[in-house]
Formats: sequence, structure tokens, C-alpha cells
Amino acid sequence: MRLRQAALLLSLALLGAPAVRAEYVVLRSGQRLTVTSYQLNGDTYRLQMAGGSVEIAAEEVVAIEPEEVFTRAPATPAVKPPYRELVEAAAARYNVDADLITSVIAVESNFDPKAVSRKKARGLMQLLPETAARLGVRNIEDPQENIDAGTRYLRELLQKYNNNLALALAAYNAGPERIQQYGRVPPFQETISYVRRVKRGYENNKASTQKKRAARAGTLPATSLPLADQAQ
Repeated sequence: MRLRQAALLLSLALLGAPAVRAEYVVLRSGQRLTVTSYQLNGDTYRLQMAGGSVEIAAEEVVAIEPEEVFTRAPATPAVKPPYRELVEAAAARYNVDADLITSVIAVESNFDPKAVSRKKARGLMQLLPETAARLGVRNIEDPQENIDAGTRYLRELLQKYNNNLALALAAYNAGPERIQQYGRVPPFQETISYVRRVKRGYENNKASTQKKRAARAGTLPATSLPLADQAQ
């Protein structure tokens, strides 16, 4: 019954229904996202949440569970991604693409500054206490400190692996010692899924950002990189 309800909701979205009954978006990973509205644009969902919006590949969505009536998000929402100012400040400070940082935050914590994982990683970028201490973090749940330290750590990993995004993300998720052990992305389903989800979100975010910039400048979008001045 639930699968039929989810299929009906997806069909309504494709047909442009003005309102949809839904509250939870269930991802392939098992994560449940609480949303206030959503919009299907081609093969990507734009999910509107209390803290802002995020784009997720449609293939990652397993079901949409109905709860309350809400209005779908407008085609061009004016709301900036959550914590965008803090993300852009960290991106400029450490020369890491802001869209990559946002994509990591979306997968790590779903923009919840008080998120805590089973391994005790905390905050927006899910820093382990020992990593946060090494990076000089005093309040791991403070969005500014967490984003700054998480971005700095991400830059360290990108540089360590010669801007190989897959290896850097795998190390962020599983630890650099696992990369050293296997010499590649470790064969853990959680890590493999994590790398794919972040990269897919990053590609979607980057494409959206480039389209907006190109529209303002009247030019074609250029390729952007995890580290602003390096190619990979």
C-alpha cells in the first residue's frame, strides 16, 4: 500500500499537481528527510527543508511517505542554500569549492548543526572529537567553527590525494588509514555510497550554480573544481 502511495505521489509530481501529501522523503541509504515541499526537475529533486533547500538525484529517492498537505516549492526559489555565507567564507579561506562543501554537509548531517553519528561525529560536517580538537575547534556544534574546520580538513585530504575527489571523500568518511590500507576507495558499502552521493550532489549543485552565473553574465558555464585552481 505504501509503495502505491509513493508511486502516486511521484506521478502527481511529474504531472505538475499543485499540492502533494508528503512529509518524509526516504533515500536509498535509509535516511529519512523531513521536508516542507519538493519539486522534481528532470532527474533531480529539489527538497525544501526548514533550514533551506538541497538537490538530490531522483534515483536516490525510494519513497515519499504522506503525512500532511503542503505546496510544492516554486520553480526558482529565492532562498539561498543553508549556511551559504559561512560556506562561502570557508571556501575562500581554504580554496575549496563552496558547492562541494555544501554537498558534504547535505550528506553528512542534512544541515543539522546538532547531528551526532553512531561514531560520535558531530555537527554540520560530522567531525570526530579528535579531529575537531586537532583543528582547534572549541564548540563542535557551532556552525561557523564546524564548517571552517571541516573545510580545512577537506582541503588537507584533497591535497594529500592530489585533488582526487573520490579518494578525498572516502578518507573523509572512512579515515585516511583505510585509503592507505587498500590503496583506493575501501570496499565498504557505506563509503562507496557516501562517495557517490556527495559527488552526485556536487555535480548537481555545480550545474545549478553555473547556470545561474551564466545567466547573469550571458556566457556559457565553465568547469569548476574541488580546489579552485587545480584540475582533476
